[in-house]
Amino acid sequence: MKKNYMLLITLSILTLLVAGCSDNTSSDDNRTSLVYYSTATTEDEKASMKNVVAKFEAENPDIEIKENYPAGEYESMLRVKMAANDMPDLFDTHGWAKERYGEYVEDLSDMGWVENLDPALEPVLKDDDGKVYAYPLNQAKDGLAYNENLLNEYGIEPPETFDAFMKALETVKEKSGGEVTPLWFPGSKKSSLAQFFDQFATPLLITDADHDYEEALLDGTLDWSNYTYLPKKMKEMQDKGLLNIDILTAQQYEMNDLIAQNKIAFIVGGSGQLGPMIEELNPDIQIGIQPMPAIHKGDKQIWIGGERHTVAMWKDSQHKEEAKKFIEFLTQPEIAKEVAEGTRLPAGLTNVKANNYYQDYFEKYADIKVEPYFDRVYLPSGMWDVMGTTSQELLSDQLTPEEVSKTMAEEYIRLRNQ
Repeated sequence: MKKNYMLLITLSILTLLVAGCSDNTSSDDNRTSLVYYSTATTEDEKASMKNVVAKFEAENPDIEIKENYPAGEYESMLRVKMAANDMPDLFDTHGWAKERYGEYVEDLSDMGWVENLDPALEPVLKDDDGKVYAYPLNQAKDGLAYNENLLNEYGIEPPETFDAFMKALETVKEKSGGEVTPLWFPGSKKSSLAQFFDQFATPLLITDADHDYEEALLDGTLDWSNYTYLPKKMKEMQDKGLLNIDILTAQQYEMNDLIAQNKIAFIVGGSGQLGPMIEELNPDIQIGIQPMPAIHKGDKQIWIGGERHTVAMWKDSQHKEEAKKFIEFLTQPEIAKEVAEGTRLPAGLTNVKANNYYQDYFEKYADIKVEPYFDRVYLPSGMWDVMGTTSQELLSDQLTPEEVSKTMAEEYIRLRNQ
């Protein structure tokens, strides 16, 4: 009796271990189950993916896609899975296809869609040996978003240089009598401040031939005094009243209502959901988007961007054939168009033309080069948090611009050496 009891316990434990050891299991009904993790967060983004998953499953009744949308827990969950070498069959690389997930992804270079990969995405999705790390569902093109109604009213052209940007902010303050915030941040969320530094770091330190510090950034020898321009300018904006007074306590949820009420002129970033969401609140408003202003004289404007949502395949998946079948389905022009429009971003393929809120602006600036996000290429993991924290400390007078650069230098070296 005791032997039978112990055997029952052992079998129960083994059953639990087998059931819980991996997400990547097949259903009992002979359907192959593929586990898919996505960084999609908004209801529109998730609805778009759920719709195409349903279409795929209807055409492929022998394959089931188990969707997961962990939102803010995505990175921590994927780090645990990487450590255990137990990745989902399909997952989103969210800007880190090569640097973070490179050793875990299958090479997709033999797939037909690769010939239509937008060249702007090649630096972040393809390496020198030709390996393709993920399929881009859409792509980011970030710059400055602005209230076009206000700019037209005040006679302001979208600024092509940083000097023109400063003048535009001052004009907004003057002509609105202080009723409109020239440049608004939800600064209680330090990542919004980090976005300013990340997007402007590229025109400051990379794109101008006479101020190109790419090699120094990559080999760890950068003189960070070259970064001080940015904290000086942000502090100047604050001192001149060009930023929202409540910048360190302002919340993200406040932004849409304020823009809809014509209380904000510019924000940093702005692609994706912003325009349509504001238009729902105020049908008469028009939100524009433009590339980043050049900082150095003679330099050109750029977009900041790269991959936004992707689908990569785990190299050790037990269901590679089925996983590739799903990716192939996503690359069909009509499906790729549906996803791009559902997420309100440009498609990642050159043979797919999606209609979205900013389409006229993207076409207007079609010849502008897209540069990858600065931190993804040039900074060690952890520096995004440093950029945000030093920004808050700058604006609360805990650090001077020079001390911001000093802290950045120290943390850059420390994190590189980890």
